[in-house]
Amino acid sequence: MAEESVPQKPLPEADDASRPFYEAAMGGKLMLMRCTDCGGYRVPSRMHCDVCLSTNVEWAQASGRATIRTLGVMHQKYHAGFYPELPYNLALIELEEGPRMVSNVVGAANGDLRVGMPVQVEFEQHADVAIPKFRPA
Repeated sequence: MAEESVPQKPLPEADDASRPFYEAAMGGKLMLMRCTDCGGYRVPSRMHCDVCLSTNVEWAQASGRATIRTLGVMHQKYHAGFYPELPYNLALIELEEGPRMVSNVVGAANGDLRVGMPVQVEFEQHADVAIPKFRPA
């Protein structure tokens, strides 16, 4: 019997608003949107500032330092592209600049991860996109 191939994981595709984020990620940089009126940071692609509702924005490089705010471990098989990674964690990561994003923590056993743990960004490289992941600092 022929060996079955595992479907690829679905990967994000940049749109016009998020393109700077993904282009920077391919170069190993985590970029955030920064409000030019109040200085508040946000993750792409929010159309307005969460602090002052301004739509004036620039791109700024984030430090990459962050903290795990909450996490869970996925055991359920929802998409075949993720089967080889089961069980994998999903973490709410709070960036040093303030915004929060959902990602995975790599480089540590799921049972060793803790809320409040400091982490640092790294990027999972694919042919056309790099995805921010986090490693214990």
